Amino acid sequence: MSVQISPSILSSNFAELAAECERVAGAADWLHVDVMDNHFVPNLTLGLPVVEALLNTVSTPIDCHLMIEDPDRWAPAYAEAGAGSVTFHVEAAQAPIRLARALRSAGARAGMALKPATAIEPYADMLVELDMVLLMTVEPGFGGQSFLEVVVPKIARTRELLGPDSDVWLQVDGGIDDSTVEIAAAAGANVFVAGSSVYGAADPIVAINNIRAAAIAASGRCKPLGSQVRLGCTHRDDHDGWH
Repeated sequence: MSVQISPSILSSNFAELAAECERVAGAADWLHVDVMDNHFVPNLTLGLPVVEALLNTVSTPIDCHLMIEDPDRWAPAYAEAGAGSVTFHVEAAQAPIRLARALRSAGARAGMALKPATAIEPYADMLVELDMVLLMTVEPGFGGQSFLEVVVPKIARTRELLGPDSDVWLQVDGGIDDSTVEIAAAAGANVFVAGSSVYGAADPIVAINNIRAAAIAASGRCKPLGSQVRLGCTHRDDHDGWH
């Protein structure tokens, strides 16, 4: 289960977007592009024309996270444009299995995202239709928020549903830095979206490398136990169910 880092360009300088993408080239596994419509979330970012322009410009594969209403209608176009991974929110999808299959048929990896309060268990039977599950560790809509540790048990439960050797990636997004990534990796995540901790750093490449190293180290020494998480690398005395 290899560790991957997907810097979020939501935290970059939009006036120099192509150059900002190249600042992480060679270190980033993906570029995480947050598409927001000001309806599903209270923020408006960018859409398909900008993604198409980036696909023609940047060298790093693009990981589109669609925080939009009616993804059944709009998401396939991002796959058809050439995005390597397209993630929709299950809370907004009318037919998530059909949508995942449409994304795969168009040549993209199909991802399904869940808000912090959305349970994974109702979707256990459709995980085989996916290439990635994205668990939000902040409320979606804005960058720069703090990591919600209340989501950690859900990360562990999702990893248990997937199994340790699953081909389905487990991505987390929100408040990830070289400290919180240890918690998420210990619970079973292997793909990490990092925005302000990368683009707010003096050297984004060094920041990515530090996050990756911390995730790899935590993945090797911590493991989930039932619906709880044993954090040998990040001790917690103040959380029920954590030891």
